[in-house]
Parts: sequence; C-alpha cells; structure tokens
Amino acid sequence: MEQPEEVVHDPDAARSSEVGGTVEAAERSAGAQAPAGAVAPAGVVAPAGAEALAGEAVPGKRRRGRTAALIAGAAVLGIVAGTCTGYLVQAEREPTRLPSLAQTELKQDKGPGPEPLPAAQDRRMKTDGDLRRLLLKKPRGAEDAEFVASDGWFSIEQYASVYTNSDVMFTDLVTDDLRRVAATAWEKGGLVVEIRLVQFRQEEQLSAGSYADNNHHWAGKKAGTDSWEIPGAVNGEAYVHAATREPGYLPYYTAEAHVWRGDISMEIWLTADKPISRSTILDLAERQLERL
Repeated sequence: MEQPEEVVHDPDAARSSEVGGTVEAAERSAGAQAPAGAVAPAGVVAPAGAEALAGEAVPGKRRRGRTAALIAGAAVLGIVAGTCTGYLVQAEREPTRLPSLAQTELKQDKGPGPEPLPAAQDRRMKTDGDLRRLLLKKPRGAEDAEFVASDGWFSIEQYASVYTNSDVMFTDLVTDDLRRVAATAWEKGGLVVEIRLVQFRQEEQLSAGSYADNNHHWAGKKAGTDSWEIPGAVNGEAYVHAATREPGYLPYYTAEAHVWRGDISMEIWLTADKPISRSTILDLAERQLERL
C-alpha cells in the first residue's frame, strides 16, 4: 500500500512562491497606474512609472460655469464703467440753450366784426334777465295755487322739498350748481297747473339736459302712460298718466311735460279730478317753449 507523500512546510519555499506570484502579478500589470501614495511591497519590483506617480495627487474635477461667470461679471463692470464715464463727460459740457418760446406776432384782421345777435335771437339775453317774465301768464278767472311763493321764485330748499327724497335732491342741486328756479301756478275748473323753469350755471357740465332726461325716464316708467313729442322741441315730450287711486280718496289724474333749452330745464305739471286730454298738455308745453 502506497504511502501518501509527506507535505513539508518550508517557510522559505512559501515565501519564494509568494514572491514569485507577486512578481508575476506585477509583470502582468506593467504599465498600469498605481493608486496615489501606494508603496510596493518589500522585495517586489514596482511597475514602470509607479515611483513617479507615487508622490503625486490625482487632479480633481474642474468646476463648470466658472469661466462664464467671470466673463459675465466683466461685461457688467464694463457697462457700469462706460455709463459712469458718459455721465462724467456730459456733466463737464456746457448746457445747450433751448430755443425761444416766443412766436411771430399774428396780425389782426381789419374790418368790422360780426354784429351782435338781436335780443329776439339771443337766447342768453333772455335767460340772463328776469326769468319770471318768460313764464306763461295766468289765464283769466284762474286763482293762484297755494304752494308757489308770491314773488315767483323757488329757493333751493323749496325746490328740493317737492321731491320724495328732499335731502338727496338738495345735495344733487348743490353739486350740479343750480342757479335759480322761477315758478308759477294757478287753478281753474278743477285743473291745477304748475310751471317751473330750472336754470343751472353749467360751468362744468350740462345739468339742464341731465335733469330733463331724468324726468323723461321716470315719467315713462309709470303704468298706463301715453306720451307724445312736443312740436318744435328736439328733446321734448309730454305724458298723460292713468288715474291714481288711493284708499279713502277720490281718483285723480296727472300729466306732465319736460324739455330743456340751453341752461334751462322746463317742467309742466298738471293735476285734475277728471281725465286730462292730450291737447291740454301739448298746448301748454308749446306756448311755454315759444317764450324761451
């Protein structure tokens, strides 16, 4: 029976074998770069170039965008420096004189100017005078109505009081620059007639037209209302309303007409105990408009 071979542990042989293997590994990796700071084991021949790289550090990655930031910063500094230089150069220059504002004097044309309008055609001359003279005269047999002042003028408080919201109306009249109110009223045969000429200064706005338009608006909203244009008036209209009935009172009838001319808003109000005809309200409106 064969005896197994005896394994002899020779330390020198083992070291020789390890060294031989290391040398072979080193030869296979010849030309490869060694890690930075690596030192070859004792008795091992380091690859070519390893000693040169042993003491050198591997360069790190370069930051991106640094060059672009430097260029951008230099460009901004260049613009700022150029602007400052321009201001300094301009500040040292003498100011340029502006051209004269004076213009060539215009010669006035010679000859007579236009003749002023006669009083019959100049509406302003009529309305700047005594406004009460433009009101229709009270017919024969008629009696004065109680709610009109004896002198024919309405103060701003009196005029505002004929409206439901008198406080609001008073404020509006002050804002719209009310000038004066001339009024007349009479009663005859169960028919009460009231005429008011409301005049505004109209320095900033056309208040007369606004008040007439407002009256047109509310008059047309009443139920059972018939309306007609006033002949000779571009913006005039007359209204006849259906009977007004309230518990405990007899029915009554109303009619009204509104038109504005220049700075005056003309108002006509009729109240009767029987229906009011179209001809009645239109006749009063036409005759009063002619006087304006």
